[in-house]
Amino acid sequence: MNVRTVAGDAGSITRVAGIEVGHFTETRRPTGCTVVMAREGAVAGVDVRGAAPGTRETDLLHPSNLVDQVHAIMLAGGSAWGLDAATGAVRWLEERGVGLDVAVGRLPIVPAAVLFDLLVGDMRIRPDAAAGYAACAVASTADPAEGNVGAGTGAALGKIFGIQRAMKGGIGTASVTVDGVTVGALIACNALGDVIDPDTAQVIAGARTDDGLRLRDTRRALLRGDPPRPLLAGTNTTIGVIATDAVITKAQAHRLAVAAHDGLARSINPVHTMSDGDTLFSLGTGRAGKGLGMMVLATMAAEATAIATARAARMACSLTTADGLHLPGAADLALSATR
Repeated sequence: MNVRTVAGDAGSITRVAGIEVGHFTETRRPTGCTVVMAREGAVAGVDVRGAAPGTRETDLLHPSNLVDQVHAIMLAGGSAWGLDAATGAVRWLEERGVGLDVAVGRLPIVPAAVLFDLLVGDMRIRPDAAAGYAACAVASTADPAEGNVGAGTGAALGKIFGIQRAMKGGIGTASVTVDGVTVGALIACNALGDVIDPDTAQVIAGARTDDGLRLRDTRRALLRGDPPRPLLAGTNTTIGVIATDAVITKAQAHRLAVAAHDGLARSINPVHTMSDGDTLFSLGTGRAGKGLGMMVLATMAAEATAIATARAARMACSLTTADGLHLPGAADLALSATR
């Protein structure tokens, strides 16, 4: 498994009581899926900001709609084909008696979002129901692996000047705790734009210069008139889950997902473009037995999201496909630039 480290002192989404995470990483090409599970059920919300999303069961999360709780969120590569991974999670949870009581049985509620990684390796290989089932089977409360795993396996960053000048994306996680309440984030970053350090505003990974050896700085490049390459809509996306053990309502869960996008805006530039399908889910397990108020929770959600997004770039390892596409990781590009 090509992974740099686990969550360490940045925390992780599994520090939120009641949350488990499992990855399935495909060995035949770079792709995979990641499940964020709340077996006991969690209040949930979603906010879709990108113009080209690939999602499943997001309408039921609207605060005015009937279902109060979900049992897992599935994040997957494979574009729209990858939505099938959620079916595997439904089957795994149903076998264990987890789900909404519908009188004749229990129906697991598993919303999902996908990212486009079909340019990395053989696009005919993508996550399916068996992959989603396998991710559930290994889910645990341990700090999840980061980098080239699960839904981040085939992710790439900085594609605005072409995939040949992009870098490797990945999956990252972080958490923040205030007064006994924790908010965590898990982000799979396949962004069109660059990933930015949320504290220093320095570019971590993204579009490279024509020689491939240095960061181009997409924001400055666009502002000085460098023309972007023609883009196929939906070929980029950052997807993720924000979870808290605070007691929240469904309406508050929605607002938490909205606030978490502020974290994406601090760590990706440009973000929420017409070629991205940026989608963030939120979960509230209530296991802390109290709330902190939405001002504090929203600040925590944005912070955890920004840190997790930066880690998704920092933890990613270089990848070269069989057809010669080379996507350097942030650490590897920095190392080569010093030689």
